[in-house]
Amino acid sequence: MARVYNFSAGPAVLPEEVLRECADEMLDYAGCGMSVMEMSHRSSVFQKILDDAEATLRSLMGIPENYKVIFTQGGDSLLFSTVFMNLATNGKADYVITGNWAKKAFQEAQILGDAQAVASSADKNFSYIPDCSDLPIRDDASYLYICENNTIYGTKFPELPNTKGHVLVADQSSMFLSEPVDVSRYGLIHAGVQKNVGPAGVQIVIVREDLIPEDLPGVPTMLRLRTQADAGSLYNTPNCWGIYVCGKVFKWIEKSGGLAAMGERNAEKAALLYDFLDESELFSSPVERRDRSLMNVPFVTGDKDLDAAFVAEAAEAGLVSLKGHRSVGGMRASIYNAMPRAGVEALVAFMKDFELAHRA
Repeated sequence: MARVYNFSAGPAVLPEEVLRECADEMLDYAGCGMSVMEMSHRSSVFQKILDDAEATLRSLMGIPENYKVIFTQGGDSLLFSTVFMNLATNGKADYVITGNWAKKAFQEAQILGDAQAVASSADKNFSYIPDCSDLPIRDDASYLYICENNTIYGTKFPELPNTKGHVLVADQSSMFLSEPVDVSRYGLIHAGVQKNVGPAGVQIVIVREDLIPEDLPGVPTMLRLRTQADAGSLYNTPNCWGIYVCGKVFKWIEKSGGLAAMGERNAEKAALLYDFLDESELFSSPVERRDRSLMNVPFVTGDKDLDAAFVAEAAEAGLVSLKGHRSVGGMRASIYNAMPRAGVEALVAFMKDFELAHRA
């Protein structure tokens, strides 16, 4: 069967070139006689895989030397708690609520301490990013938290909030490595790789060293950033295969021109789809134009039955995983780095034909 165009929000499409490399090396990585999935994480072979992955990521993002890079496990949902436990030194932090994931991070923080929502776009079903130029951030808040790109609702911060001197923490899961980022503007960035970088099961944390507590009495060992930072992500057995694949994706991005080139290509792909949506008489985008994501594009017809027919017929045409999240409905096309322009062109062509066939 021919490969489909996979518009899943995550686990998501990976570069075909990387998948083929992984297949070629499945039984014997670099002449060592075994798969990466079989080798010890304490071996010199895996240590080189890990070191190369981190070095390439640092080069791609221009990560300053005073930031630690940690490859960890547990999902971003666990990091919601980990971030608060480690960075909310006085038990206080402020949050901007722009979708489900920011809301869940906020709720976890509320369990652990004093978390305050300083802005929200819930009033319009998270279809926009609130004004963050003059937020009522508390003077003693340890940090300001945002989910910079919202996978479910298809929004992205057009510019970073005015933190008023506070540390900025960002969940970048669904936009990670999709465009250039000035890491120095953040205290901590975290991202689950399954949306834009690799297979599910790896989380990447980029954190300024001075923010990592030396000791956290009462906090479990595995929830302390210091634990993995000091151990080079090898305190316990990591997701070796996932890190290996991520390293290959990092190299693929590097070979493809780096984050500047990736950002340009992603903007062009998104423009193809948004331009059609803005002209269409059947389909529409529920997101305010200024706040549209380049990675996740929700759209609707306004008729649930017609939406369902579109998803089914698109799948038959080899355009899969277009059903919108249950909290939004309609459709959603996730057009991450590895989605080729041809995939977006095929989607737009199908949408045009569908509109001609179903327009009243």
